[in-house]
Amino acid sequence: MPKLSGPMLPPLSGGAPKQAVILLHGYGSDGNDLIGLAPHWRDMLPDAVFIAPNAPERVPGHPSGFQWFAPDFEADSIAMRQQGLHAAAPVLGEFLTDFWAQTGLGAEDTILAGFSQGAMMALHFGLSLPEPLMGVLGFSGLFQPADNFGAAHLPKPPVAIIHGDMDAVVAFSLGEAAAATLTEAGYDVDFHSSVGVGHGIAPDGLAFAAAFITKILAKQV
Repeated sequence: MPKLSGPMLPPLSGGAPKQAVILLHGYGSDGNDLIGLAPHWRDMLPDAVFIAPNAPERVPGHPSGFQWFAPDFEADSIAMRQQGLHAAAPVLGEFLTDFWAQTGLGAEDTILAGFSQGAMMALHFGLSLPEPLMGVLGFSGLFQPADNFGAAHLPKPPVAIIHGDMDAVVAFSLGEAAAATLTEAGYDVDFHSSVGVGHGIAPDGLAFAAAFITKILAKQV
């Protein structure tokens, strides 16, 4: 099983980490892209370590790009996504298990955030864990449930979904559907539409994510 690694920013406070924010990049990118979100949130999470691991697979023909799984550009089939997410989930799980063992942190101290394919990973994997994450945050993604979704024993961590209404890569309707499915299943979901925004993260989306983090931090006090 491949080992994940990528850029990291230590806690702004200079001390040992008390929280972690794991940032999962999109298809064809790498951890250097998503670690750029950290400066927007470090002031509100001064004791958090930010890590943006590179996905486990190289994109064929694009040696500097990584993928969590190979997309189906012809049909983008549900079966293809499910197979890819199912295969990538244990790799992410091993990374987090090792990280938590090394730091003494746990799921309850961890925010799992992602963009596009990384958002699919964050939602698929983060909502399948037996211990509740501090929060799950997805930009411009969709929700493909894990096999155990809906099991009575699973916790329901808070979720934020942010999506541009002009997204031509992952349709806005898929973000809406993710929010509706999770809300119906009993999750506390914050949903934000970035008006006029395509497949990307806009300032209003970043502000909404910051407000979500502020809210979940307040619940921990």
